[in-house]
Amino acid sequence: MNTREAKLHLRKLASFFPVLAITGPRQSGKTTLARNVFGSKPYVSLENPDILWGAESDPRGFLAKYPDGAIFDEAQRFPALFSYLQQIVDENPTPGRYILTGSRQFDLRSRISQSLAGRVGLIHLHPFATNEWYTTDSLPPLDNILYQGLYPPVLDRNIPPEIWFPQYVATYVERDVRDILPVRDIGAFSRFIRLCAGRVGQLLNLSSLASDVGITHNTAKAWIDVLEASYLIIQLQPWHENFGKRLIKTPKLYFTDTGLLCWLLGIANAEQLSVHSMRGSIFENWVIMDTLKHRRNIGIEPNLYFWRDQAGLEVDLLQIDGTSFVATEIKSGMTLSQDSFKGLKSFAKLAKDRLTGLQLIYGGDGAFTQLGVEVQGWKEFSRAIRVPTS
Repeated sequence: MNTREAKLHLRKLASFFPVLAITGPRQSGKTTLARNVFGSKPYVSLENPDILWGAESDPRGFLAKYPDGAIFDEAQRFPALFSYLQQIVDENPTPGRYILTGSRQFDLRSRISQSLAGRVGLIHLHPFATNEWYTTDSLPPLDNILYQGLYPPVLDRNIPPEIWFPQYVATYVERDVRDILPVRDIGAFSRFIRLCAGRVGQLLNLSSLASDVGITHNTAKAWIDVLEASYLIIQLQPWHENFGKRLIKTPKLYFTDTGLLCWLLGIANAEQLSVHSMRGSIFENWVIMDTLKHRRNIGIEPNLYFWRDQAGLEVDLLQIDGTSFVATEIKSGMTLSQDSFKGLKSFAKLAKDRLTGLQLIYGGDGAFTQLGVEVQGWKEFSRAIRVPTS
């Protein structure tokens, strides 16, 4: 197994909390991580119908089989588990005793907040960050990384993306979507996902999405919530603080993996991606997700935003810790111009001494400083994501 950056944080949490919860999209490596770190514990899959039936029939008898703890995979399928675990860990709060995994964040988190608040250390695990899979010497061309994505099965089993992603999406729709929401028209939902892919990096316009699919605004909102609950997308929120300018207050849409995004856009190979009209948005998606993964992996709240005023000046990514900012502009091209720095310079004038860093990540090579901005090529970025400090 490649080293997961989250391993150290998981072990740290295990020294404090009696229950650990690992949540993230299906096939992101949650079970592999749990079994790697807690290999001595029994592994119990609650997606197995026989095991789930036994647990539901006799919860106390089921848990009595694991007095020293266990790994319970897809724990949200057994809702009563959380209440019974509360009683057990209150009587014996030995740290690192039970490990829960789940691929639907809202289900898992709601169960935790209802029964296990204060007793659980929570980790969000996404597909690999670039520097978790590739070494400095093994980085392939950028377009290959973007096209292939970073889901573990695609990488460690060497499955072509065009073969793996159709099966992944079909399974996701059948298993997760139908469980979360009574979606009657699966064809319309599939079109909805593809239309979302076409809007990556754009302000989320639910009315436009609903109109294009032929559904109501409320249905579009519910479907966005489903995609977010099952970790297919994130909504990057705008930074609202008033610096004396009117600000945009609509989130932007991104996918959690660029390989999935490319497949949904109908991109057939890396060569086609290199000339695709959405390559810039896909590159931006990759930078934002790698930043988010890194922060979550080391136990820092994401606190990621973008900034845009009504005049159209914007910064693609803000990392906020306490009262300090690192502002990052993202450009997929290999050539920079004065205009590339316009949004950053405008934001710097507003943020003033609260700004701890100005960055520009671009599709070229090398690292240097220009106009007071720390410029990083994509390779340098993948090796050294900067985390702000208060």
